[in-house]
Amino acid sequence: KRVIIFLLQTLKMKFFVVATLVASAAAFAPVSERASSPTAISAANKFASELGAQAPLGFFDPMGFLGPEDDTQFQWLREAEIKHGRISMLAVVGYL
Repeated sequence: KRVIIFLLQTLKMKFFVVATLVASAAAFAPVSERASSPTAISAANKFASELGAQAPLGFFDPMGFLGPEDDTQFQWLREAEIKHGRISMLAVVGYL
């Protein structure tokens, strides 16, 4: 009976190792390029010169949330993002 339990535990461990290797290999598999939506392209052109647009991605708005927005809405969203980031950093420090 002990031999059977040992074999089952060994098989579980081997299965877990293989599943982990497959999952890590899938994380680095190439993905196909998708076409951007017209609203994401127009937002990228509109806010491409703003602070935070960096070389590899440019202005990153994949869902096109800023397509119909104006400059005041963009500034409000940016300030809200910074505020929420600072609050979350304080929360982590408070948790530690």
